[in-house]
Amino acid sequence: MGAVTDDEVIRKRLLIDGDGAGDDRRINVLLKSFTKWCNSPGTPEEGFTQYQRMLGTLAQCEFSMGKTLMVYDMNLREMENYEKIYSNIEQSITSAHEKIAECKKEIQRAKRIRKNRQEYDALAKVIQQHPDRHETLKQLEALDKELQQLSHIKENVDAKLELRKKQFHVLLSTIQELQQTLENDEKSDNDDNNQESPADNGE
Repeated sequence: MGAVTDDEVIRKRLLIDGDGAGDDRRINVLLKSFTKWCNSPGTPEEGFTQYQRMLGTLAQCEFSMGKTLMVYDMNLREMENYEKIYSNIEQSITSAHEKIAECKKEIQRAKRIRKNRQEYDALAKVIQQHPDRHETLKQLEALDKELQQLSHIKENVDAKLELRKKQFHVLLSTIQELQQTLENDEKSDNDDNNQESPADNGE
């Protein structure tokens, strides 16, 4: 046999003791009366009286047992009802959590939409502050013409600068040649003077 659970023990106890009004004592008294009645050498009238008492006690025990069973069944139904209520509460809590999560998502979406609208409004204001496409193209054409003019000016300046570099190089070369010529002339004069000096001394 398997182990007897606490619920089974309590149920058997309730079946025997009823609502705690001493049904177990009645059963014990009934068993003693039955044993005494079986072994009693009394008259039939006394035996019949004792038999009626036992039937009365047995009826009380059966009534208590029936009442206990009804209470037990009622408790089971109450437990089932409580379980249903508990299950409904759990479902309600789960549904509430889901609704809260969905509301949070909706709030995030609303915040995103509001942010996008604010950015769109700011961008629209910036765009309105700028000229339209036609005006922008005219400005670009003017800038392009100005850029071409500046490019020609730069080419002219570069050409002049290159010419000045060449002229400066020729000038430097001329100066160097002139300096070399002067140095050579000075050296030649010194050599002539040196040759004349010994002749003067011989005279």
